[in-house]
Amino acid sequence: MAAPQSHHHDHDHGHSHGHSHGPASPHPAQAATWSILRMPVVSRFAAAIGVAAALWAVVWLSMR
Repeated sequence: MAAPQSHHHDHDHGHSHGHSHGPASPHPAQAATWSILRMPVVSRFAAAIGVAAALWAVVWLSMR
């Protein structure tokens, strides 16, 4: 019989992942350069209407 072989699968790839927080803590907050929540309600509504119109245009053009 062959002697039992021991296989170690510990791989050290020699790189770090640059995380500066523990695995149980969330990522630190980052400053947002733009947020839809900071837009006035009227602007949000106008943007929603614009996006809906663009999507309906795609549907209309695809059905031609």
